[in-house]
Amino acid sequence: MGPGVTCPWGSRLSGFQVRTWIEPVVASTQVASSLYDAGLLLVVKESFASGDGGASNNSASYSLRGHQEDQQQKAVSNFYIIYNLVVGLTPLLSAYGLGWLSDRYHRKISICTSMLGFLLSRTGLLLKVMLNWPVEVMYGAVALNGLCGGFSAYWSGAMALGSLSCSEGRRSLRLMLIDLVLGLAGFCGSMTSGHLFKQMVGHSAHGLLLTSCSVGCAGFALFYSLFVLKVPESGSKPNKVHPTVDTVSGMVGTYRTLDPDQQDKQDVPGTPPTPGKGRTSRNIVVLLFVGALVYDVALVGTVDIMGLFVLKEPLSWNQVQLGYGMASGYMVVITSFLGVFVFSRCFQDTTMIIIGMVSFGSGALLMAFVKKTYMYFIARAIMMFALIPTTTIRSAMSKLIKDSSYGKVFVTLQLCLTLTGVVTSTIYNKIYQLTLDKFSGTCFILSSILSFLATVPIGIVAYKQALRKQQGESTEK
Repeated sequence: MGPGVTCPWGSRLSGFQVRTWIEPVVASTQVASSLYDAGLLLVVKESFASGDGGASNNSASYSLRGHQEDQQQKAVSNFYIIYNLVVGLTPLLSAYGLGWLSDRYHRKISICTSMLGFLLSRTGLLLKVMLNWPVEVMYGAVALNGLCGGFSAYWSGAMALGSLSCSEGRRSLRLMLIDLVLGLAGFCGSMTSGHLFKQMVGHSAHGLLLTSCSVGCAGFALFYSLFVLKVPESGSKPNKVHPTVDTVSGMVGTYRTLDPDQQDKQDVPGTPPTPGKGRTSRNIVVLLFVGALVYDVALVGTVDIMGLFVLKEPLSWNQVQLGYGMASGYMVVITSFLGVFVFSRCFQDTTMIIIGMVSFGSGALLMAFVKKTYMYFIARAIMMFALIPTTTIRSAMSKLIKDSSYGKVFVTLQLCLTLTGVVTSTIYNKIYQLTLDKFSGTCFILSSILSFLATVPIGIVAYKQALRKQQGESTEK
């Protein structure tokens, strides 16, 4: 551990600095986001429902109601196509620059700027509810959020601070702990979102209390990041013997370095760098990157469609049920953290990544055939390790770069994932509209296939590491 800073979950309390924790910002931001996401979906749904002119009444036939529901689903889907395009594309104008400024001048630049954007977008939804503005106003609100860096700048900054506050050996668990806080906060926000939305203040003000709470949490996150949060000192020291030696040669051990045996070899004076090592490490990064992108397509596509899927028949959830459903999604963060905590003691990182991908792919396949509410939660339970791959891959990449480049590298990765998510969202929403009348679970089957395909590059990484370990053992003999 670095001098003066320890991880919040560490056993030693010397130099324990609460103000260096990024967790309060993550928790308050995620509560605001979970309330906002549920509120936006319900507000948009109600806006398009009110545009039906009340044609769906008690005397309407079942087929007519079904047709109107499909039309409403397509209208909400079209809204989210444009909305997600704005969410994904506008950060491209500013996020990388914020990451560069964070590396060069101050680590909090990307976080504080993105917090301002979050507050503006949440305020936009509050004003839409209060003043009954058209839903299209949310395009402008989320554009302001994106120009301030959006989630890409915010999350890369959070990951950079989390990486700085811990040694390389515990970085995977440290980043997973931040994900755990995010999941717990999102769970609490989602569980209360449906109840808050039903409260009315005045006339036809559904969602006013919910959006007000979202704005309050976003305002607290901005205040905390500006005036309370401190940047920790680097928790990792450079290798003084051979600083150019690749410190990530394998994928063994999440709590330790990726290859603890190799780390021991580096600590022995006079051990020269192995020829071709840097190229092998770059190949590992590329394979991990490809696996992350393919898996992200499956993950984002499923999450985007799931909200629409549960609002239509045969599930036809109400506001409270929708909040509970979103909360079950955040439970995946908790189970993924526990999975890393347990699996890292007996499995390699590549094995844990594959477990997570198979878990999500199996759950997505079952989700395609969900007809009852209990089946939905069973499918969610099968996805319990779905977030292990993304965090573990990000942790592995962080050990290949210098801490002075965390901002640029993390924001580049996040922007690639965001851009992929924009394309994915558009394609999935169109596929959902085309298959809505035939088989609405088509998108989930596609996600399942992609999730299993993502295990291929990770399996190649595992194979390469096994060969390198075998070669190393034969060289010692």
